[in-house]
Amino acid sequence: NLARTGSQILNSYKVTVFYSFTGTFLSLFVMSMFAFVLAQRRFPARKALTIFTFITMLFSGGLVPSYILNVRYLHLDNTIWVFLLPGLVDSFHIIILRTFIQTSIPDSLFEAAIIDGANDFSIYLKIVLPLSKAGLATIGLFGLIGRWNNWFTGMLYIDNPKLIPLQTLLQKIQRDIEFIKSNAEFSDTVAGLELLRSMPTESTRMAITIIATVPILFAYPFFQRYFIKGLTIGSIKG
Repeated sequence: NLARTGSQILNSYKVTVFYSFTGTFLSLFVMSMFAFVLAQRRFPARKALTIFTFITMLFSGGLVPSYILNVRYLHLDNTIWVFLLPGLVDSFHIIILRTFIQTSIPDSLFEAAIIDGANDFSIYLKIVLPLSKAGLATIGLFGLIGRWNNWFTGMLYIDNPKLIPLQTLLQKIQRDIEFIKSNAEFSDTVAGLELLRSMPTESTRMAITIIATVPILFAYPFFQRYFIKGLTIGSIKG
């Protein structure tokens, strides 16, 4: 049964829950601040930063430069930060949030807050965040699902068993099973039999898969009331 698969699955589950929810929260905080700045018509560099953000959405350095940057220069491999920092900002989501703020919050409200003596950070905390719940919930749901289902980052950067996320673990289990099935002679060896005994059974893997979907199933009802509103309002104008 599931309890016999050891502590690796439970540990991977904890890692996935931590970086998925923490990464989503940090990402929303950073992107919403950036989107708020881009939505301010009084900000002189607004158009230049918007163009820069749009260009980064279309072009990227690719996998090899990203790997070199994260491993050789930032030393993020085998750390929890590799799940948090590289995907902290998404250009497409910033554009959506910027458009949402522009279309749902009138400029007169910002002007009134400035006249009352509020600074930009106070406007962001007391006006933008409360009135942008629909947009934040929509982007948050996209980000949470993307992080929860992300197996490639763990496969590429993580060797430490204590930091392997759940989806990467499931991918490795499936890969080992397919390797044994495609190499029948290996399964008759001592190493092959040992590997077979250490892997979960078919029913156990199905149970793990169901458990892996539970947090997302609970997250959907929470975001549902904001989801449609966030998509429609944010798509009115570019």
